[in-house]
Amino acid sequence: MSSSNGAVPQNGTGASRAKVVLSTSCVYPESTSSAFEVARRLGYDAVEVMVGIDPVAADIDAVRKLQDYHQVEVASIHAPCLLVTQTVWGRDPWEKLERSAVAARTLGADTVVVHPPFRWQREYGRTFEQGIQRLNDATGITFAVENMYPWRGGGAELKAYSPGWDPSDFSYEHLTLDFSHASTARQQSLDLAKAWGDRLAHVHVTDGLGSLKDEHLLPGEGDQQADKVLNHLAASNFAGHVVLEANTRRASSRHEREQMLARSLEFIRKHLRAEPVGIGAGSGADSAGLTGRS
Repeated sequence: MSSSNGAVPQNGTGASRAKVVLSTSCVYPESTSSAFEVARRLGYDAVEVMVGIDPVAADIDAVRKLQDYHQVEVASIHAPCLLVTQTVWGRDPWEKLERSAVAARTLGADTVVVHPPFRWQREYGRTFEQGIQRLNDATGITFAVENMYPWRGGGAELKAYSPGWDPSDFSYEHLTLDFSHASTARQQSLDLAKAWGDRLAHVHVTDGLGSLKDEHLLPGEGDQQADKVLNHLAASNFAGHVVLEANTRRASSRHEREQMLARSLEFIRKHLRAEPVGIGAGSGADSAGLTGRS
């Protein structure tokens, strides 16, 4: 597989060679097992495992069995660094990242997504830049630090992350761009993608409307010009993973959730120019009647 953030040669079609990946968080409150099933049926290229979203996601042997059963590749691991996953794989943040690298190697993934430390993780935050570089060098896995956002309340901005929520000005070699986080931070994802250049290794496609709440809307539903960002990735020969990480909890049924995920797959592939408009034949989406547009 190509390096997660290196350029790839033109293929004559103007299409991106990035894998289009489904985050297991997209099917919540359904299970990690459901995510593998849905990814296979709709035709996603791979999944990103959000460690800790349910007990199965933290059991790498169980994930490997799902991978083998559904014949769906695992492209990336999202380390358990959310507030709600602080006790998953222990409380030592470096141990969590080391275990994430082991999980990635076990499952054939090449990328680990990691958030900046919370400000109360003082020692972790103090050595975070150097530690991430050490892991990149030692493991052969791409540790891609994700952009976050300031916490706001009572008209004030709270310092929630250390050394900071915006990775732009730090020394991280590889970065993850999350469109919803950019919206919450009142930034534009296209500006960040252009500014980061070759440091951009991984993308979480979603959207937002600038709310104080991290919304994770479907791409195209918010203010992040998701279509233009995807066009930019295609034009710049982006070879990392393009991961749908959207909230579908408003779906009233499995069928409605799959419609949302099918439309999002169509949207991403259309604007990456990875294939003609519409979900390709044989993906399973047409036969499921899931080709509606957002």
